Amino acid sequence: MLRRAAPSLRRALLSSASALRGRARVPNGSYSPSQAFLPQWRRGYASEAASEAPPQQPPPPPPSPPRGPSRSGGGGGPTVSSLDPTEVAKFGAMAETWWDSNGPFKPLHWMNPTRLSFIRSSLCRHFRRDPHSSKPLEGLRVIDVGCGGGILSEPLAHMGATVTGIDAVDRNIKIASIHAASDPTTASIEYCCTTAEELVKEKRLFDAVISLEVIEHVANPLEFCESLSALTVPNGATLVSTINRSMRAYATAIFGAEYILRWLPKGTHEWSKLVTPEELALMLQKASVSIEEMAGIVYNPLSGEWSLSDDISVNYIAFGIKKSKTPTTNGTEASLS
Repeated sequence: MLRRAAPSLRRALLSSASALRGRARVPNGSYSPSQAFLPQWRRGYASEAASEAPPQQPPPPPPSPPRGPSRSGGGGGPTVSSLDPTEVAKFGAMAETWWDSNGPFKPLHWMNPTRLSFIRSSLCRHFRRDPHSSKPLEGLRVIDVGCGGGILSEPLAHMGATVTGIDAVDRNIKIASIHAASDPTTASIEYCCTTAEELVKEKRLFDAVISLEVIEHVANPLEFCESLSALTVPNGATLVSTINRSMRAYATAIFGAEYILRWLPKGTHEWSKLVTPEELALMLQKASVSIEEMAGIVYNPLSGEWSLSDDISVNYIAFGIKKSKTPTTNGTEASLS
């Protein structure tokens, strides 16, 4: 069983939720609620943490990061409120390069085994599956929200999951479908050019809802989190990964990766759109998802490898559980989780 966050942490997050208006903004301070999840991750992934190298210190950040426009409530249209047309066009222009391991999505290819390690371990523990099985996710309905070319959807299918991959970019879906068709195991993946909001209207439900490196590209992250929650069955799993809005992230993930190392096209990420762990925890809690574990994903330039870490200052991934509710004797709803 997964270890649950302390009740005091839940109360602290709940009391802070009232500050959330469209997009959570948590004041800087010495105490970070997200840090309380890290000891749980350390116990759950001790074997991985013991073998990883310490995170590399980033170069000194520029004097002042670009602030960019703030994101308020509302979205890209009357139907799909979290959709950002500018971001859709940006990734549509790169669609043909999804499976080029040395192309614009090279960092995601490098990071993928580490992300999958966290996903596999979290889901196996939550759904009581054997992590050493060749198909540990067999029978689970999993959706990859913002699937791109399918570089996460395909490994999930190889682990036995019944996978649905959705993306707002039609060219991404076409690339993903063509690539998956070459393998009988992945040919069964259901790829759709649609959004999470549209599937919510169709009342689709999944055992696990996964969205990696997407929330920093939507117009309304709170509504996006609510859609992820609405797609998750009660007591199901929700996993989100993104980049922290920190000076270190600006120095490494934006300035370093886009302008110095040229791993990503310039302008791939906008610093003001990044989401802190505290903001993500508050938004998911408001959407009835309780974060149980969180881990950093760090790059070691000496070994050229990515690994899980306690360091969530740049890239991080979170695992949460959708709260289940049942009517009480007086007709109101009570949470079971």
